[in-house]
This record gives sequence, structure tokens and C-alpha cells, in this order.
Amino acid sequence: MNNIICIAGPTASGKTALAVELAKHLGGEVISCDSMQIYRDMNIGTAKPTKREMQGIPHYMLDVAHPTEDFSVSRYCEMADPILCDILARGKTAIIAGGTGLYMDALIRGNDFAPCPSTGMREKLEAQADREGMEAMLSLLASIDPEAAAKLHLADRKRIIRALEVYYETGETITAHNLKTQAIPPKYSPVWFALEDADRTDLYNRIDRRVDKMLEEGLLDEIRALLSWGIPEKCTAMQAIGYKEFLDYLAGRCTLEEAADLVKQASRHYAKRQLTWFRRNKAIHWLRREKEQHTQEIVAAALQVLAEFDK
Repeated sequence: MNNIICIAGPTASGKTALAVELAKHLGGEVISCDSMQIYRDMNIGTAKPTKREMQGIPHYMLDVAHPTEDFSVSRYCEMADPILCDILARGKTAIIAGGTGLYMDALIRGNDFAPCPSTGMREKLEAQADREGMEAMLSLLASIDPEAAAKLHLADRKRIIRALEVYYETGETITAHNLKTQAIPPKYSPVWFALEDADRTDLYNRIDRRVDKMLEEGLLDEIRALLSWGIPEKCTAMQAIGYKEFLDYLAGRCTLEEAADLVKQASRHYAKRQLTWFRRNKAIHWLRREKEQHTQEIVAAALQVLAEFDK
């Protein structure tokens, strides 16, 4: 049997429940692949699985960063890959579950990330961006790496500066580096699953109910606590869907109902982007959930696919 399973899909699609049930059947352990669940003390707004939901199944890559930290795909892989290797070395099944496709793809590929030395180059570029503005920085990148520049928006300061940094530190454009990385065969060969609803409306209704439940469970108190601990409103973690909208409510810039509606709308848009990302992966076995279908039926369908791999 293949001992690595990836479970992808949009937010609120049931990835955690499927991962736990498969882990129970297969003697597996779960590696979370969610770019927000890595943050400590951000539990409700990230829909982090509770102890009860984990059902005694070991989960990794939760609560591994402080909310003020800027996390990256390279750091995720640096931390998650040894965990994955350890699970396999102990003869267990590793179940990688989450909706952050960039992180999941990079972990499976075993990406060789461009070096990030502490030479002060990033600080110089940050200062240059402050002086000259992002339009000038994007124009500079276009003169060096037009393909990378064409894919980036002016608002994407972090990636523009990163692309420039890679070039000035290595002499190689980030486009050239990425092409070399993509030419290398993947490090791992998992069985891929992704969840989707036969009727997209069912997913959107589930997203809406989840946001309402977060409020009932104390999301506003969670955000107030983070602010009281000195977590800046503008840090990456607090700009996540489900936090930034309610920051506006707490600051009196909108009503609670308006904030909740914005979270639901943003979550639906995010779900559509996630589905678009995962549809590019031709190795994925799509598990379609019919209306009111029980998780155990989805589990049975996944186990049937896994059984085919064992033949």
C-alpha cells in the first residue's frame, strides 16, 4: 500500500474528518498543510482541529509559529519534511491534509528553494521600495525577469522583493530557478485525493454555517486577546480571512453583520481559487460529495481507490 496520502480541497470541504477517518483505518498520522493553522493562539478563526476532532490521531504542523512571524513555503517544507520521513520510518501512513496547495505541492516535490542568505540585500531592497515605490521595483524586476514580473501585482510587495533578492544574491532569475526545480522528478509519489461538492451551493452553505459557528465559539474574544498581547493588526496572520474583517468591526468601521458577510464572501472566493489550483493536478482522485452524504461514504470511496493501488 502507498504510505503517503494527500487530502486536498477547498475550505470547509471536510478534509480534517476524512484525514482522521483514513488514519484510523490505515494506522496513519496527519501532517496539517494549512498556512494559517501553523500559528499559535489562532484556533477558532483558522478552523484548527480540536482534540475531540483529532480523535487521538497525532497531528503535526499545528501551532509551530508565533502570529507575528512571516511564515514561508520553504520554512514549511524545512519543518514538515523531517516529520514526514519520521512517520514513514516508523512504518506508519503519512496523511498530508490541508488547503494550502503551494505548501503541499512543494513538500511532495521536495523543492530546492533559492538560497536566502543574511547579507542585508533584502533590507536594502525594502528600503529602496520605501523610497521609490513598488511601481519602480516591479519595473526593475521586469528589466531583469520579465516573466516573473508579468505574474506579479504591484500589491505583492513580498514576492517582488523576493524575486529581486534571488537575482542579486545568486545571479539567477527566480524564473530560471523555478524551471530547474520543476524539471526534477518529485521526491514523493503519494496517492492524491481532493474533496468537492456535487452542488457548489452546498459548500457555500457550509462555509456560511462555519463562520456563524466561529462567532458562537468566541472568535471575537480570540481576536481581542491577540490584540491585547500586542499582535499588530497589519501582520500577515491578522490579515487572514476571518480576522481582518472582524478587526474592522472591533474598530467600529463596520457592523458585525457586515463583517460576517465579508468573511463568508471572502471564504467563498478563496474556495474557488483553491479548486482552480487543485484541478491542475491530474493525479488527484476527486471525491464528490452528494448533498447530505455522510463522511463514512466518502471514506469508503477513498479506501476503494487505495485498494486499487494495492493490486
